[in-house]
Amino acid sequence: MLNNNYEPLSICNVKKAIILLWLGKAELIAAADGRVLRSVSTTMPYPSIVRLSVYVRVPYKKTVLSRKNILRRDGHRCQYCGRSEGMLTVDHIVPKARGGVDTWENLVAACVVCNNRKGDRTPHEASMHLMRKPIRPNHVMFIRHFVGSVDDHWKPYLFMN
Repeated sequence: MLNNNYEPLSICNVKKAIILLWLGKAELIAAADGRVLRSVSTTMPYPSIVRLSVYVRVPYKKTVLSRKNILRRDGHRCQYCGRSEGMLTVDHIVPKARGGVDTWENLVAACVVCNNRKGDRTPHEASMHLMRKPIRPNHVMFIRHFVGSVDDHWKPYLFMN
């Protein structure tokens, strides 16, 4: 579901999308190819993307800093070696003993082996390089993770071109 300004708001089920369309509160942006919904008196395309007719002001969606969200942001991969199997931990890039804090930019997913190898050092001191720089995620990133496989119609709206 998109806001009036085409900003992604959330994932909704088909029933909710149909109700919004029927009541005139949303417009159909894209339909699922080859699928329709039928009733006794009408046929409707199966909605894939709907846009609200009126702009809904949404308060800033702050993503909670948690172990689960760190692992989700990093794709459940060690940010030092790229391994995804085995147990993952959360590593402080700048260790807490050296003044490192719990922020999105200082925490990464790491396998137990890499976390132990790095120890109480910075990645530079341990001669270990991060696969990518950690960033604060936005709610759109988690919509993509929630859905799993993304319909090609959705990609322009989820900034995946």
